[in-house]
Amino acid sequence: MQWETVIGLEIHTQLATKSKIFSGASTEFGKAPNTQACAVDLGLPGVLPVLNREAVAMAVKFGTAIQAALGRRSVFARKNYFYPDLPKGYQISQYELPIVGLGQVEIVLDDGTVKTIGVTRAHLEEDAGKSLHEDYHGMTGIDLNRAGTPLLEIVSEPDMRSAKDAVAYAKKIHQIVRYLGISDGNMQEGSFRMDANISVRPQGQEKFGTRAELKNLNSFRFLEKAIHFEVERQIDRIESGGEVVQETRLYDAHKDETRSMRTKEEANDYRYFPDPDLLPVEIDDAFIADATADMPELPDAKRHRFVEQYGLSELDAAQLTASRALAGYFETAADKAGEPKLAANWVTGDLAGALNKDGLEITESPISADQLGGLILRIKDNTISGKIAKQVFEAIWNGEGDADQVIEAKGLKQITDTGAIEKIVDEVIADNPEQVENYRNAEEKKKGKMLGFFVGQIMKASKGKANPQQVNELLKQKLG
Repeated sequence: MQWETVIGLEIHTQLATKSKIFSGASTEFGKAPNTQACAVDLGLPGVLPVLNREAVAMAVKFGTAIQAALGRRSVFARKNYFYPDLPKGYQISQYELPIVGLGQVEIVLDDGTVKTIGVTRAHLEEDAGKSLHEDYHGMTGIDLNRAGTPLLEIVSEPDMRSAKDAVAYAKKIHQIVRYLGISDGNMQEGSFRMDANISVRPQGQEKFGTRAELKNLNSFRFLEKAIHFEVERQIDRIESGGEVVQETRLYDAHKDETRSMRTKEEANDYRYFPDPDLLPVEIDDAFIADATADMPELPDAKRHRFVEQYGLSELDAAQLTASRALAGYFETAADKAGEPKLAANWVTGDLAGALNKDGLEITESPISADQLGGLILRIKDNTISGKIAKQVFEAIWNGEGDADQVIEAKGLKQITDTGAIEKIVDEVIADNPEQVENYRNAEEKKKGKMLGFFVGQIMKASKGKANPQQVNELLKQKLG
């Protein structure tokens, strides 16, 4: 039987506010356990939550970015369940009236196909604390620093049909929240976590199969692997005569498998009801205008502009707009050099390779965008060749100055004096009579490859400084 996979994602994005969603406690990461949990976060008697205005503004900004309907009136509810890292015994979330309603995002698949994925809703809620199981010898430690941290939970429609769809969608949401500056998207620190709802059904069937939810996936690679395993598990279970049970499962990255955690709760299990301590949130046109006043150019618009304005390929434009910082770096270098295609090649080639080798982000690059633009200018005006440019790049990377300083200090200026180059060409031809004879007697289609021998000898004699274009022209004249 042919099976179809159906996937929906719930993405928990930590909002980049300085304080928590209902208290003034800091959201800074990495502090000692339980040092950033105040009386409100701990749910002590008599405390009252106060909504963080900035969290609402960030949610509005996200809703605007995905062309969603904004909830002019949204309500916070209590989601009741008991867990050791949930001090109050309930989580403050939004249920029937979320801050962000129906929206959509576009993803580009490997074959270039553009697919639209619906966003059902995005609602504000507080995070729970964290249970620590290591180093406690059969006991569990509770760290409540995360309790009350503001989250935007982004819920998709079940529009994805493969692990690749799901990864592309998750990456797109990750890209958008980082472009907007509403989240750092740091997966290692828990700022961006994914839950995947997965089911299978016979090809052509309209009714959805029974779904299982995979919780707390914190990398795109784990998301893809977990989905692949879970789809195979469900198909094997059905084809062997069993049934898929609606449940919550965890993905074990070490064993590359999912395992049952608990039966999946329904909404009524949480006994949602409006939080009596929090008034409904009402936003007007003035609030929306203020929240979205500094909206950046979004990834799709920037990608289209790079293709139109700079004449880049779709692939290069997609690579260069992967992050807002990378796109800004490229534009600065391209505008300084006046050579956008050459700048794109350097940014996605040599620079990307060097950053990857040293494990650095674009914001940590030892070579500034201005310095790279200056290097490209010297290639453009024939001061240096492309080959020598790689030496200059390495020197700039190592902190030896900008392009002009390195070229001057190392004497790397390209030889463009025709007389000087002609002298070297004549010497190489005179020193290699046998190769000259072979070249002149060779068929035309073989001459191009044979010319490379002479070019190599000339570049060696000039220590790489001879202008390659002039070398080729002079060689063809003299050998012809």
